Amino acid sequence: MERIVIYDTTLRDGSQTEGISFSVEDKIKIARRLDEIGVAYIEGGWPGSNPKDQEFFRHFAENKTRHAVIAAFGSTRRCGIKPIEDANLLALIKSQAETITIFGKTWDLHVTDVLKTTLEENLMMIHDSVRFLKKKNKEVFYDAEHFFDGFRHNPEYAMRTLHAAQDAGADVLILCDTNGGFLPEDIRKTVLSLKNGIHIPLGIHCHNDLDMAVANSIAAVEAGCIQVQGTFVGLGERCGNADLGTIIGILYSKLQRKSIPDKNISKLMDAAYFIGEVSNIKLSDSAPFIGHSAFAHKGGVHIDAVIKNPAAYEHIAPEVFGNHRRFVTSELAGKMPIVLKAEKLNFKLDKKSPQAKALLKQMQEKERQGYQFEAADASFELMLKRTLTRYKPFFKLEGFKVSTEKRFDGKVFAEATVRLAVNGEERFNASTGDGPVDALDRALRTALLPFYPQLQEMHLRDYKVRVLDPQEGTAAKVRVLIESQDLHDSWTTVGVHENIIEASWEALTDSIEYKLLKAKK
Repeated sequence: MERIVIYDTTLRDGSQTEGISFSVEDKIKIARRLDEIGVAYIEGGWPGSNPKDQEFFRHFAENKTRHAVIAAFGSTRRCGIKPIEDANLLALIKSQAETITIFGKTWDLHVTDVLKTTLEENLMMIHDSVRFLKKKNKEVFYDAEHFFDGFRHNPEYAMRTLHAAQDAGADVLILCDTNGGFLPEDIRKTVLSLKNGIHIPLGIHCHNDLDMAVANSIAAVEAGCIQVQGTFVGLGERCGNADLGTIIGILYSKLQRKSIPDKNISKLMDAAYFIGEVSNIKLSDSAPFIGHSAFAHKGGVHIDAVIKNPAAYEHIAPEVFGNHRRFVTSELAGKMPIVLKAEKLNFKLDKKSPQAKALLKQMQEKERQGYQFEAADASFELMLKRTLTRYKPFFKLEGFKVSTEKRFDGKVFAEATVRLAVNGEERFNASTGDGPVDALDRALRTALLPFYPQLQEMHLRDYKVRVLDPQEGTAAKVRVLIESQDLHDSWTTVGVHENIIEASWEALTDSIEYKLLKAKK
């Protein structure tokens, strides 16, 4: 069967995500990672719109990719001018990209109400622009913007726009659900209806406003589209674009269709987390195939079944995508996760043993107090170590103090001091921060750095606070979850107390202890 061409638009459509602003360096890093996993096309941006994108294309004109083709994005010529006079088209040529993707209007509403021109002029704009780029020896992909809306409203005119691009020499016609408002059956029927009038390849570009972008993309592939456009982590304007990680996973595991090289399927998870990290977007734990929870089992019945035969509750092996199976530790799961976690730490522990029963009782008591180990594996591992071994802490607290000050000019800052004993040596440090927890974290790590320089590699990734008993008002107990990260891994720790600073301190110290424990292995 024909390979499905993956066309990534993370660097262009994805950059339109609210809260994201890629630097040139960010875009280059992401492009290199996409190239590494074998994505066929990487849309680098719109060279006619901003200096950053121009710099990106200059970089790749001088530093070629290994596998992927860098594509430049732009629009058809403006109304009433020739292509040679259009600054946007000239910028696309100047970008030196081998492939040019241009979009044009398919929906007559956009032609008359947005472009404020005639339907015939719009057809000429499409034809002229594609023809101009083809004469420059470019591969040209034509994005039929709002195609499905246009086809529903005025199918005859929508088809004429496709023919205008096809007749001018376009290499692929991409059908866009730009508003993200269609269902898979709509997509399938529409794509199938085009086969008689179109003789060049079709692609699909879906937005996720109904949470259907992946399903719509798969429906289009099954109806005959051979190119899929989307973004990693589902980035994109409004509700985002079709998530390529999920699409590649479905193509490989359910449709047996080639997309990226088979040998790179196991790199999907790492690539998605890398792109999320550079984008400063946390990958959803529940993301199919590659999410942290995609192969996590919590219920005791589920865990027991998966141990006997993973196929009982997993539709595919997690390792295929670079993921791994997890047994989530909670009061619902019984003793088995404790036994399995202990085995991973090289402890032989029978689930009928007094140790296992004591650990389960300890965990259940902790959860009764408000601890949540299913979201804090690192704290649970430390609890096991402290219970099952002669665990020696890496440092001992002598005392800490935190204060917050608001000055007359409105500025607010926090200061923390810590006194620690490390290998019998007392350490004292004071630091300021944006808030009390930030100040405490800085003071703690600065005090420990002379003894443990590897702490320079880690940083706080996320900080969450939940009030556990709101009826108690300001005296309520709180749960603090801290996610930390180093160059290779991320982990979560938990603290619970009526005092938010104490709860934060517990989670902070667990986080640092876990990092030092990892480094010691």
